[in-house]
Amino acid sequence: MAPAVAKYGAFPQKADGPVNLLLAGVTPQYDESAAVWPYPAKPEAYTGNTDTIILAQLWPDGRTNLLSIPRDSWMNVPGYGWGKINGANPHGGPDMLVNAVQALTGLRADGYALLSLRAVRDLTDAAGGVTVDVPQRMKYDDNAGKLHVDLQPGRQRLSGEQAEGFLRFRKDNLGDIGRVARQQLFLGALVNQVKSPLNWWRLPMVVSALDRNTKSNLTRDLSGKVLGAALSGPKVQMFKVPGDFGWAGNLSVWRVDQAALRALVQQEFRDPNDPRNLSVQVLNVQAPGGSARRMKARLDALGYVNVTTGNSAGVQGATTISGPGAARVRADLGFGQVTGEAGPGADVTVRLGADTPAN
Repeated sequence: MAPAVAKYGAFPQKADGPVNLLLAGVTPQYDESAAVWPYPAKPEAYTGNTDTIILAQLWPDGRTNLLSIPRDSWMNVPGYGWGKINGANPHGGPDMLVNAVQALTGLRADGYALLSLRAVRDLTDAAGGVTVDVPQRMKYDDNAGKLHVDLQPGRQRLSGEQAEGFLRFRKDNLGDIGRVARQQLFLGALVNQVKSPLNWWRLPMVVSALDRNTKSNLTRDLSGKVLGAALSGPKVQMFKVPGDFGWAGNLSVWRVDQAALRALVQQEFRDPNDPRNLSVQVLNVQAPGGSARRMKARLDALGYVNVTTGNSAGVQGATTISGPGAARVRADLGFGQVTGEAGPGADVTVRLGADTPAN
């Protein structure tokens, strides 16, 4: 327990704005060369598909927004191509998964935590069990997957093993979307369990359980901001990436409703004070060739998640930056003049002039 407390033992602090954490449950990989059946799980390397993908946004006042992303969401994964989002991690690790979530939602992720299959069991037991309303009879046995579910409907306290079965159950005719609903139900119950003052004495055990079942890039500073938000609440709201079932070739997928997702993000998740969440259009008017592409790469590296490029006719001496948030974008670029209104289709328009650096 002591190493975990030392690792995450930051002082709670108030962040300037919301902190976005990507939480993903990783499926185990099994040793198919083993002489026993069912095949035993390999040592956890956090390289498998992601069964659970949630973008958690924690505000300084304790508000917490959870955006569940169906694992079958069909998208153009940056650096890989078209596929289900749950394949990003095995193809490119957590960096590709983070980039996929950012591309899908238009929201930056400040950090990530990949959770092993064992995490649900250990977290639930460390919290003293979790009370949920089981919506229906759940009976299912999968010897190969080592999954045995036997739950009656109704309100009950689940052990770690029962909670794992509750979340992994698939035989409800709802597939991935049924799993998302149960993930949200479980998370809400777990948060309520842990935040109760009667259970604060369990927090070191919860932290220890999280540490031994997680691969993350959380810094102590980021952990302090998460703790600061948690101690102010949390007041949890849960959302799901909108869409519908569909097909991509012979694959059953979740077709994301991009317009509805943009509206949801704008209403519930957008931080108006963070320029990295703005849509930025970079237009080359009179700059050296490739300048727009280089400016986009520069903004991408700073954490901007919605930057497009193009060319525009005209003569322009100095670079101009226009639209709401132009001053903040200008501060990140380090040059240009703030002027007027943005062009159509973007929060901020950067028009690169002859003063644009060549590299």
